Amino acid sequence: MKKRFTLVLLLISIFTVAQEKDKNTSEAYKKRVLESTEIDFLTSYYTQDGDNAAVTGGRGTEELTDFTPTVVVSIPLNDDDVLTIDASVSAYTSASSSNVDPFDGDPNVDASPFIASSGASRNDVLTTVSVNYSHSSDDRNKIWSANAAVANEYDYFSIGFGGSYTMLFNEKNTEFSVKANVFLDTWNAIYPTELRDDNNFIPFDDESRNSYSLGLGFSQILSKKLQGSLSVDVIRQDGLLSTPFQRVQFADVVDRVVQQFTLGDDVERLPDTRFKIAAGGRLHYYLNEIVAIRTFYRYYTDDWGINSHTANIEVPIKITDKFTLYPSYRFYTQTAADYFAPFNQHLSTQQLYTSDYDLSDFNANQYGFGISYTDIFAKFHIWKFGLKNIDFRFRQYERNTGLKASLFSGGVSFIMD
Repeated sequence: MKKRFTLVLLLISIFTVAQEKDKNTSEAYKKRVLESTEIDFLTSYYTQDGDNAAVTGGRGTEELTDFTPTVVVSIPLNDDDVLTIDASVSAYTSASSSNVDPFDGDPNVDASPFIASSGASRNDVLTTVSVNYSHSSDDRNKIWSANAAVANEYDYFSIGFGGSYTMLFNEKNTEFSVKANVFLDTWNAIYPTELRDDNNFIPFDDESRNSYSLGLGFSQILSKKLQGSLSVDVIRQDGLLSTPFQRVQFADVVDRVVQQFTLGDDVERLPDTRFKIAAGGRLHYYLNEIVAIRTFYRYYTDDWGINSHTANIEVPIKITDKFTLYPSYRFYTQTAADYFAPFNQHLSTQQLYTSDYDLSDFNANQYGFGISYTDIFAKFHIWKFGLKNIDFRFRQYERNTGLKASLFSGGVSFIMD
C-alpha cells in the first residue's frame, strides 16, 4: 500500500496583544500537519519470466505481466488530523495461473507447462482500497493513526485493520514507533482441473487465513549528516497457508502425462501456522548538498526453515535544485523451507510438501535507477492543482534460479490550492 504523510514538525509562536489591563500574554499557534489536499497518481508495470512455475509443480513458464494504477488522496481535516484514501486496481496476465486448467485453451495446441493456456483464468483483477486516519498532538511530538483496508480477487478476499503510535522526543532527534495490523483473508479454493473429480483428493476444509503483525521502530539523528534507525517486525499467521492450485508430483507415483503436461498428484500442503521475525536497520549519510548515501540491512527468519539476508544501498544525486537521480542496488539470499523440493522429487509418504521456488534456496540481485522532479512551491498548475513532484523508477531483478523481472513505476503528485 503506497501511503504518503507530510509531517511538519514546527511550532510558530506569535505574541498577542494584552488580554487584560496591565498584563501581556503570548499564545502559540500551530502550523497544520498538512497544509492542503494532496493527490498522488501512481502507476507500475511489472513483467517476469522463468521456468519454475509452482502451478505446474515447479517446472513451467512463470511469465506474468501486471499493470497497477493507484490514486492516493490525503485530506487535512483540521490542523491536527489527516485522512488518506488509497485505491488501486491490479490487472494481470499470468501464464502459470492459466495452467490451473491447461486444457481449456486452443484445442489445436497441445497442453504443456511451458505454454500458457489461453483459457479464462489467464487474466484477473485485484482491487484494493485502504483508509488511514492520523492525529498529531499540539506539540507534534505524538502521532497516532488507525487504518482499514479491503482487497478482492476472483478467488481471494481480504479485510485488514490496524493502527500505529509514534512519539518524538529529545528535541525531535529521537523517534519511537509501534504499529499493529490484522488481516482476515478467505480463499475461494480453486484446484487443478485433474484433481477436482479425483476421489482420492482431499480438499482443504478451512479456507480462511489470519495474519497478525506487530512492529517496533526506533530512529535517531546521530549528527548533522548521519541518521540511523532500527526496526523489528513479528508476524503470526494461521489457517490456509497453502495455495490451493499449486501442484505437486510424487517421485514414487507413476507420472500421468496428457499431451505434454504432467498431471498433479496433489496440491501443495504446508503447515497451518507460521511465525516470522524480521529485524533491520538503516543508516542515511548526507555527504554534501549533492550526494547522500542510504543503506539498509534486514535479517529474516521463520519456523518453516527460511533464513534470509537483505542488503540495499541507494545513492541519491541532486543534479539541480529540482532534479534528483536515484541509482540503487539490492542483494537478497535465503535458505529453503523445510517442505520444498523441485519438480517430481517429493514422496507420497510425506505430509507437507511444496515445489514453489519462492520457498527454495536462492540468491537474487536487483539493480535500480530513478529520477524525480520536485517543486516545493508547486508553480506549475493544472486547474486548481499545483504540480509538486514527478517520479520515475526502474528495477531489474534476477534470481540464480533463472527468474528475471522488470518493474517500471512512476507517480505524479499535486497540491490543491
